[in-house]
Formats: sequence, structure tokens, C-alpha cells
Amino acid sequence: MASVTVKGVTIKGIASAVPQGKQGEDDLAKLFGAEEARNLAKSTGVKTRRIARQDQCCSDLCFAAANHLFEHLAWDRGSVEALVFVSQSTDHPLPSTACILQNRLGLPKTCAAFDVGLGCSGYVYGLWIASGLIASGCKRILLLSGETPSRGISPFDRTVLPLFGDAGTATALEAEEGAIIHFEMGSDGAGAKHLIMPSGHAYSRIPHSAETIVRTLNADGIMRNAEELFMDGKEIFVFTLTVVPPLIAAVLRRAQWDIGDVDRYVFHQANRFMLEYLVKRMKLPPDRAPIVTEHYGNTGGASIPLAITHAVRESLQKERLKLVLAGFGVGFSWGAAALEVGPIVAPPLLEVP
Repeated sequence: MASVTVKGVTIKGIASAVPQGKQGEDDLAKLFGAEEARNLAKSTGVKTRRIARQDQCCSDLCFAAANHLFEHLAWDRGSVEALVFVSQSTDHPLPSTACILQNRLGLPKTCAAFDVGLGCSGYVYGLWIASGLIASGCKRILLLSGETPSRGISPFDRTVLPLFGDAGTATALEAEEGAIIHFEMGSDGAGAKHLIMPSGHAYSRIPHSAETIVRTLNADGIMRNAEELFMDGKEIFVFTLTVVPPLIAAVLRRAQWDIGDVDRYVFHQANRFMLEYLVKRMKLPPDRAPIVTEHYGNTGGASIPLAITHAVRESLQKERLKLVLAGFGVGFSWGAAALEVGPIVAPPLLEVP
């Protein structure tokens, strides 16, 4: 794994935004029947997912989260030197969604802006990239991370439809003398085929065509087209159990912390069963590893800051906490960060109409 320590950078604020639209067990019952809906809700631990409108992009949710953060954070927008947008739900194949957001948010033309195409591990990678930019001389960075996976799921796919929700987040990072963030990162592209959307635009390896939008019965028994998400849940579970325990051990060693030193372990919110299994296997204090999937589902790269907003916000507004953040999944890709944070600006969750 890539092991990196970045000095002189801290998080000053985090905000999260979700669509007002909700789907839950009753909606699943209309598709799969009441008994199957109950079983799916029990196995995933997801009671409610936030679902964007068809005309609502991930960038709209991140835009709302960023404005929400600016309303509470004493930053002049003109002082932001870079905008990093981490998502696999971009507005267009080109141009960069980050450039569009730079303009929408009223950031200066001197602000660098670029996209990072990562999912489940994306927030930690985004922190790493933003921290590196600050270490190189930038003073303030805006990190936006979000996904709208619901727009790319077959309505017949009981393996992913009950699991994924939509969200957008904004994180403000700033130079601060004495602050330190430790990172551990890794990837294994051999696992790419287990969580994939094979087609979707003209530049895809399987280019968009009339055939790629036709749903057919796949080998797993699900009606799905080539532009809709496929996930092999068993392979993802094995990958997670293989990678995450040594990842957490490595970042704790790098920070020179013991398990009990950490105030909160904030994991990518994959699903409740997987997270509870990980916490038990690694012998982590359950009360220090928040699980919020029942409220939002799996929101990809947005899930870590969303979990912070939901479960750690009040503490972070008042005190300094030792956090371990860990993202893992699509790619395969994974990353963890160990850092001390707080007090920070953390406004309440924003619901976007």
C-alpha cells in the first residue's frame, strides 16, 4: 500500500446534502412483493434511501452542500485556490464537472478545478489529493464528493436497487501548522469486473448504442442493460474482509495509535451486515463505529462525510476528535486516513427539493 503522511493541513468544515425524495420498503414491495422487500431491507440494513429526481445530478447535490457550508464557514469564496470533485456521476463525459461547479459556485477564475473518477474510496483519495495540494503551497481547498447511483440501476435488480442512495457533500480544507494526516492507499484492478457499469457514453470500451440500452436476462437472473450497474455481492464481501482489517492496522501503525485511542472509525457505508461483521472481526468498539445505512443506503464516495454529518457532527462542533476514515470498493480501490479534527463548522444535513 502507498503510505503517506501530509503535514500542515486540516479540515475546517463538512456539509452534506441529500434529495428530499425517499424510497423504502413499501416501494420495494411494489416491485418485488412484500415478503421479498422485508428480506431485502433486513439483509442490507437499509430502511430508507434518498433518491434524486431524474433531472437532478450529483453536481446539484454537491453545489447545494457547498453553498450550505459557505453559509456557515467564514471563508471568502475568492480565497479558494482549488476545487476537487470526486465522483463517478459526472454531468458529462466532458467537460470536467469541477469546472462547471467552479462557475456555479462563484469561485475565482484563479481557482484550479478538476475531477477525480473514484467511487467508494473516493473521499479518502480526495482528502489525500487536497492535502497534497495544500502541502505544495495552496491555502484553501474545496473538496466535493457525491454520487447519484440510483440513476444507473435496473428497476428489476434486487441486488443493488435496495442498497444505493444519492448524496452530495462538501469539505473545506485549510493550511494549519502542526496538523497531520496519515494515509494508506491501495488498488487491485483485477476486481474491476465485480462492480461495473460496462457502457454509458461514446468513449466507453463498449460504446453507447441502441443495443446497450436494451435490458436482457443476465447470467445472474437479473434483467439489466449494459448501461446499468452490476455488482457481485459475494466478491465484494470477500474483498472487503480481505483488505479492510490490514488497512486499518496499517494506518493505526502509521499514526502510532492503538485501537482505543480512536474516537470514531468512520467507514464507507457499504451495508449494515458488512460493517457490523468488520467491527466485530477487528474488535473495534461498536459505539465508535457509526452505521447510518438505514437512513441513506450506500451513497458511494459521499458516505463517509455523510456519516460524519449524521453521527459525529455535534461532537466535532465542540471538541477535537481522533478519526480513522476508510473507503473501499469499486475499482477495486481502498484508502484510509488517520487525523485529528475539530472543532469544525458542521451544519445540519440539507435536504434538496
